[in-house]
Amino acid sequence: MSSNEPDTRSRILKATLALLEESSKNETRMSDIARRAGLSRQAVYLHFPNRAELLIAATRHLDKISDIDARLAKSRGAKTGLERLDAFIEAWGNYIPEIHGVGQALMAMKSTDTAAALAWDNRMQAVRQGCVAAVDALERDRVLSIDFTPDQAADILWALLSVRNWEQLTAECGWSQAKYIGSIKKLARRALTSDCE
Repeated sequence: MSSNEPDTRSRILKATLALLEESSKNETRMSDIARRAGLSRQAVYLHFPNRAELLIAATRHLDKISDIDARLAKSRGAKTGLERLDAFIEAWGNYIPEIHGVGQALMAMKSTDTAAALAWDNRMQAVRQGCVAAVDALERDRVLSIDFTPDQAADILWALLSVRNWEQLTAECGWSQAKYIGSIKKLARRALTSDCE
């Protein structure tokens, strides 16, 4: 391993994210990424054997540079299920605007691009895991609505927190970010809990 390998890997990931942000409708090819990073295609393939691995790594890199663990700390450390639910909605809901460009590109490509679909689905499963953890905390505290199983409640929370819902409410309906977060928190509490404050 050469001493500049982490720098090369970082350059590739940054180039990938930049291209995804710029081109929401076109496939981001390995050759485009190599060109943007100032590397040969072979150099890119040395670090990432295929596009799927590269796109997944790029989305995880975005999580890392955006310090997603720090954003989720309040949710993970919450004392009650209701606190965890609110904190998770805040953490993910306020992260959506930052990942929106990359997400939009991957969503646009996913119907015809298996690598993009894998990358997007990988990240959305991570969000679903957060939803499951929030619902588990509600169930532990015995405030989960009897109308849904824990799996169904996690599905509902995951759907409420979809990027497409955020797009519709903020971009198409003109909601502020604060109104979006507040409304989703109220909706989630009303739908999923026996505590409808």
